[in-house]
Order: sequence, then C-alpha cells, then structure tokens
Amino acid sequence: MAMGNSPAVVLPKRIVIVSRESALAMWQARHIQSRLAGLYPKIPVSIIGVTTEGDRILGTSLAKIGGKGLFVKELENALAEGRADVAVHSMKDVPMQLPPGFTLAAITDRADPRDAFVSNRYASLGGVPAGGRIGTSSLRRESQLRARYPRLAVGALRGNVSTRIRKLDEGRYDAIILAAAGLKRLGLEERITALLTPEESVPAVGQGALGVECRAERDELLRLFAPLNHHATASCVRAERALSRALAGSCNVPLGGFAELNGERLHLRGFVGSPDGKHSTRAELDGPVSEPEALGAALADKLRARGAAEILARLQT
Repeated sequence: MAMGNSPAVVLPKRIVIVSRESALAMWQARHIQSRLAGLYPKIPVSIIGVTTEGDRILGTSLAKIGGKGLFVKELENALAEGRADVAVHSMKDVPMQLPPGFTLAAITDRADPRDAFVSNRYASLGGVPAGGRIGTSSLRRESQLRARYPRLAVGALRGNVSTRIRKLDEGRYDAIILAAAGLKRLGLEERITALLTPEESVPAVGQGALGVECRAERDELLRLFAPLNHHATASCVRAERALSRALAGSCNVPLGGFAELNGERLHLRGFVGSPDGKHSTRAELDGPVSEPEALGAALADKLRARGAAEILARLQT
C-alpha cells in the first residue's frame, strides 16, 4: 500500500499506539486513534497501555524524582523494542531534548492552553483568604502563585486528574490548579471555577497540544502522520520549546512559555522564577512564524538580561 506519488514508501498494515494508562493519557491516545481511522480506515489502529515511573511514584514532587521525562521513558522503550509504532504525549510532558533516534511525527492542534482554578469554596484566587491551601503539581504554577498571592499556602499535589479532584473534594485543599485542556478532554469542564489568563499564569511549554513520537527512521510513519500536524500549533510549540532549551528548562526550573500566532508573526511570552516566588522575570517578543526556534532563543536572551541568569544560577547551587 503506497501513499501519494511515492510508491517506495509503503504504509504499515497496522499501527500500535503506546500510551500511559491514566484516563487522560488514554483519552489522548484514543483521540489520535480516531483521527487516524478517519484518514486511513483500512489500517487497524490499536492501543497498548503502560505504567510509567512517573505514575508509580506519587509521594514525591516531579522535580525531586527526575522530572516529567519519567512519563515518557517507558513509552520510548516500547518504540525502541518494536512493541509499538508511535507514542502519544501531552507536549508539556515531553523533554526538551528527545533521545537520539526519536522524533515528533506530528503536533496536533492545540486545545485550551490555560491553567484552571478549581474550588468548591471560592470564585477566584483573589477570593481565597490568607492561609488558604492551594494544590498544584507544578513548580511553574507554584512560583507564580507565591509571587502574586504570598498570603496563600501552596502545597504539592500529585496524582491523576481524578485523584487531584478527589483530594479537593475531601477538603485537603481550598483550591487546586490544573491544566484546563485536561479537564475539558475528560468531560470535567463544569469543575472549572475560573480560567487564568496567560498574563496571570504563563502556561507550561506545549500545554494543550498533543505530540506523536516515533523512531526517526520510520519514514512511512512520518508521512502517515503528516496530515495530523497542525502547522500553527507546531510553530508555537517549537518557539516555546526553543525558549525552554535555551534556558535549560526542566521540572526543576519554574519556567513558562506561551506563543500565539498573529498573521505571519509569532508572539512569545516567557517566565522564569524561583520556587518561592521571591525572584522572577517576564518578557515578550515577536518574530516571524518561519523562524520559531530563533524567536525562542532571542526571548531566552532577553529573559537572561532581565535577571533570569541569576535566578537559574541560584537554582543550580
């Protein structure tokens, strides 16, 4: 079975997607499965689930156990061993440097990139009284929360989406902050009390977008998934990831990056802070959509000049 005008590239007889086994990750895998079924109805697509180290270790913050790459390693092992053809990730979980031999076959159109405020008691972060306990799994969110609302008590919150909401409903937290896209994908949009603007909380790099990863030599898969690649989203995410790479971004660094497309220009905003929120810097920059990586690198330079270099140096000591 050949594709287009390139008969030398033969499509696979079947496709196996590997995914984490959480409800959200499986929703994402099934979404890609459905998209593929619409494009290639004659190619069977199946999904296998794996439990990653990041899913198994829930009592410690991601920053202390190795970062979000722990959600990806086992999936990449399945690709390397031939047990699966592609892995589906939330782009905010994908390390800034892929291992040699791996590539992203597609970045899909972005869902809501914002952070969501979820509370059973208060209508907004501004309404939470002094000492109110806010749960989040992200140093990026924690840093921005502590800087903007120093009166609040920010606590670590791990687990899948349903576990985090259950902890809120049990009264362990006055409010929690989650990615809006995940809540909406799981049909939990009614739990969103308020959405935080990118000015209030700069999103995580890649937040809201899905990525399809495969072995770099799988030319047939790169061609197969090309129609799923959303060029505007991919350009935005490439700019964000370039920013993060230039600043050595990881789960140990409270860093946010968010790009938006305006015509033929990208507008990129970035944030770097200390976990306690006492030191932070923000900057924005525009650049041509054709050069997203250059824009990310340029904004990284601008952030360093505004104090990010000192913040990053403190984090390394």
